[in-house]
Amino acid sequence: MPIPLPRPLADQSWQAITITSGLALVGGLTLFSVADGSFSPWAASHGVRFFLFLAVAIGISYIPVTFYKPLVYPALAASLLLLVAVLLLGAIKGGARSWLDLGFMQIQPSELVKIALLGVLARFFETVPPTEMRSLRALWPPIVLTAVPFLLIAAQPDLGTGMLLLLSAAISCFLAGFPLMWFVGAGLAIAVSIPVIYTFLLLPHQQQRLTIFLNPQDDPLGAGYHVSQSLIAIGSGGIDGKGWLGGSQSHLQYLPETHTDFIFSAIAEEWGLIGGIVVIMLFGLLVRWGMKVSRKAGGRFEKLFAGSLINSLYLYIAINLMMVIGLAPVVGIPLPLVSYGGSAMMAAMLSIGLLMGIDRANRRSPRDIRP
Repeated sequence: MPIPLPRPLADQSWQAITITSGLALVGGLTLFSVADGSFSPWAASHGVRFFLFLAVAIGISYIPVTFYKPLVYPALAASLLLLVAVLLLGAIKGGARSWLDLGFMQIQPSELVKIALLGVLARFFETVPPTEMRSLRALWPPIVLTAVPFLLIAAQPDLGTGMLLLLSAAISCFLAGFPLMWFVGAGLAIAVSIPVIYTFLLLPHQQQRLTIFLNPQDDPLGAGYHVSQSLIAIGSGGIDGKGWLGGSQSHLQYLPETHTDFIFSAIAEEWGLIGGIVVIMLFGLLVRWGMKVSRKAGGRFEKLFAGSLINSLYLYIAINLMMVIGLAPVVGIPLPLVSYGGSAMMAAMLSIGLLMGIDRANRRSPRDIRP
């Protein structure tokens, strides 16, 4: 006969906690390896940050949706002010002014803006009757609400994060019930305008990123270096990898940004195809859990917010994995929960915490009680 757990332990989203812990563990082991078997400078900080933000996520999960739902508009306004502060006072990293230096830590406000925007969109769509989802009343507010933070992020310039914000907002609109033909039309309009965007709106290094990913071998020692070395690392791992601490591409520093954008390449080199599949399966289980939370949610706000949060997290996962195998341009997107980085970890765990709160409400809902 199983021993019942105390309620505070039983009333946790253990599936999410287990999966996120597994992904963070993989990240910590890889960061330890790429630092030549040292906890410094990445692995120890990665572990401390994860446990700190896991505690924050569990704390957030106890906050009722009814408490923070009215606060999503002020949260978006505050995060927009942070974006303005970044443009005025922000630190420059990787050619973009995307970070605010608080002394004890650096944060990337664009990560917070994304969560606040998804909350605002869910709150707005909650007030729009399904019969009006084809009207102008339902269309123009999301466009304005998304355009303002996108333009502020693009001005940094951080086109990768800006595009992810647009995609996340588009998914939220799709989940809310916008007609499919609107998205098809928008996609065709973007496709037609690509030459204009490429010529007049992108900086030279951004143009180079878009063109080189089609054939990185055209400049393997220059613009195509990152992708070329990533493909070499992944391919050299074979089926079962070179073994932990045995990755030559990462240890000899041929593979760039092994602790952030290209950490999956280091994983595949040391643990091979098997290790890569395990990581992808863990992400798949996390996304599956999040979608289940969204489907079971009772209110429209909860459904849309949960669905938008988990799909936004999926976008980061998918684009990073596509990026390291040459199927997407290198846009500086870390692998959530695995890559080193405080802001990325904070944003992912805040999203997980909000999902865990909705999950807790689902479990306590009368409709889930069985006789």
